[in-house]
Amino acid sequence: MCGFCGEIRFDDNPVDLGALSAMNATMTPRGPDGHGIWQQGGIALAHRRLSIIDLSNHAAQPMVDSELGLSVAFNGCIYNYKELRAELEGRGYRFFSQGDTEVVLKSFHAWGSACVDRFHGMFAFAVAERDSGRLTLVRDRLGIKPLYYAEVSGGLRFASTLPALLAGGGISTDIDPVALHHYMHFHAVVPAPHTILSGVRKLPPATIRTIEPNGRSSDRLYWDPRFETPAEERGLSFEDWQERVLDALRTAVRRRLVADVDVGVLLSGGLDSSLIVGLLAEQGQTGLNTFSVGFETVGEEVGDEFQYSDIIAAHYGTRHHKIRVDSASRLLPELPNCVRAMAEPMVSHDVIGFYLLSEEVSKHVKVVQSGQGADEVFAGYHWYPPMVGSQDPAADYARAFCDRSHEDYRRAVDPRFHGDDHSRAFIAAQFARAGAEAQVDKALRMDQGIMLVDDPVKRVDNMTMAWGLEARVPFLDHELVELAARMPDRFKLCDDGKGVLKAVGRRIIPSSVIDRPKGYFPVPALKYLRGKVLDTVADLVHSSRARERGLFQSAYVEELLAAPDDHITPLRGSKLWQVALLEMWLQEHGI
Repeated sequence: MCGFCGEIRFDDNPVDLGALSAMNATMTPRGPDGHGIWQQGGIALAHRRLSIIDLSNHAAQPMVDSELGLSVAFNGCIYNYKELRAELEGRGYRFFSQGDTEVVLKSFHAWGSACVDRFHGMFAFAVAERDSGRLTLVRDRLGIKPLYYAEVSGGLRFASTLPALLAGGGISTDIDPVALHHYMHFHAVVPAPHTILSGVRKLPPATIRTIEPNGRSSDRLYWDPRFETPAEERGLSFEDWQERVLDALRTAVRRRLVADVDVGVLLSGGLDSSLIVGLLAEQGQTGLNTFSVGFETVGEEVGDEFQYSDIIAAHYGTRHHKIRVDSASRLLPELPNCVRAMAEPMVSHDVIGFYLLSEEVSKHVKVVQSGQGADEVFAGYHWYPPMVGSQDPAADYARAFCDRSHEDYRRAVDPRFHGDDHSRAFIAAQFARAGAEAQVDKALRMDQGIMLVDDPVKRVDNMTMAWGLEARVPFLDHELVELAARMPDRFKLCDDGKGVLKAVGRRIIPSSVIDRPKGYFPVPALKYLRGKVLDTVADLVHSSRARERGLFQSAYVEELLAAPDDHITPLRGSKLWQVALLEMWLQEHGI
C-alpha cells in the first residue's frame, strides 16, 4: 500500500522532475516508510512506500529490472503473490526481493497486461517498457486503489491522488459541470472518468490503458461480471448458496492476512465487520486488535454503536479499542485536515469518523480488514427491494438514492451550470445495459461498479491512507463478488436484505448483532448542523472566496441556512453540508 505518480512525455522536452518531486511529496502520509524517483527517456516514476510485505530495501520502488527492461510503480497488495512467484520461478525467473511488487513486474513480462487476470488483490500500477517507450496504467477490478491522470502540455501525468496532480501545476481547476451535477445529485458519486475538476480525470476500475510514446492510447476493460445464474447453478438451494458464500468468505478473509506485520479489524458492531472477526477467530487468530469509533448523540440521533461492537469484542476476546469523539474538541479542529485528505469531495458525514478512527488505529497496527462492500454485493440497502417488479427501476432507484431533483439543482447552482439532467441519464443508461437479468441485479451492478468505487471504497482508502494505514476489504474479493452476482436475487433480498449473508452469519457470530435494526456510521453533528458546526458552515458559504467563485445561488444557500434540519436528503445527509463541504474542499486545496 503506497502512493505513486509519474509523467510520460510525447515531445522532446524532458520530464519535469521538480514537479514530480512535489507531486510525490504530497503523498507522504500514504507512504511514510520510504520514497524514490526514477527517470529514463520520456518517462519518469516516483513512489512513496508503506512497508507491509518484505520490509527490506530490496522491495523499494520504483522497482527496476534492467534484465527485463521494465520499471514499475505499484500501489496495493497481490494476495496470491507467493503462488504466482512459484509459477514464475518454474518458468525460469529469478527474484531479488521477497515482496509482491517484483511479482507484478515479472508477471507483466511473462504474460503482458493479461497478468491482471491472475491477480487476487487490490492494485493500481504503472509499468514502463525501456525498449518500446510504452507505458501501461492499470486499476483493479473494483477500483479499490485510485489512479488519477491529467493532460499537460506535451505529456500526461498520473498519480494516486488528485491533490498530487495539483501539486505538479499546469492543470485547469475549472469546475466540471457534469461532475458538479453528479456531486449534487448522485450523493457526491462522480463516475469515472470525471472528477470535480475539468483538468483531472480518473481511470475507471478494471481498466488497462496502454500509452504509446507518440501519445496514442487504448483502453481495455478486463473484468465485467455477468449478473445471471448459469444453467448449472439454477437448481441450487438456499443452503447450497450458503455453503458457497461461506467458503468464499473464508478464502477472502484468509487471503487478506498476507503481511509481514499485524492485521487488525475495523469493528462497527454490524453484521459485516463482526463476521470478519468471527472468521478470523475461526482460522485461529488470537489477540486480534479491533477498533470502533463513536460520537455524541444529537437529539434522538445516537452517535455510536458500541453496545454491539462490545458484544463481538467480548465474545472473541479481542483487544478492543473504543474511540470516543467530542465534536467541539476533536471534530471541528480536525475537519480541515480530513477534507485535505480527500482526493475528491465526499459528503458522507461519516468520513470524519473514518479519519479520526484511522488516526487511532495507526498507533497500533499498519493493516486492517474492513467490512465495506457487503451491502452493495449482497443487497443490504433499502432501495433494492422496490426494484422487484418495478416498471421503471431507474426512476425508482433515483427516487431513493438521489439527493435532489433536477429542478432543485437548477435552483441551487449558478445558471452557468444549468444543463441536462446528467445523473438520471447516467442511471438510466446503466439500467439499460445488457448482462443483468433482474432489476435488483442491475441496481447492484451499478452500485458495485460506480457508487461503491466513488463513495465507500474511496472514503476508506483516503482516510486510512491519510495515516499510513492499509485497509483491506474481503467482501470485495472478486471471486466472492462474481459468486454473489450469479446468485438468484431472492436469496440476497430475503430476511430484509442480505439474507444469505445473515444466514451465514448466524453460523459464525452471535445473532444479537444480526437481528437488530440496520445501523450505519453515524456522525450526527454533520447531519443536524447547529452550534459551532453551523457557525463554521455559515462562515464558509459566506466567505469572500465562496462569493467570488459563485457556484451556488445565494437565495438557495440562505434558505438552507435558515432551516438546515428541513433540508435532509433521502440518504439522510444534510444539503447544507453538501454545499459547504464542496467549498471547504476547494479552499483547502488552494482552488
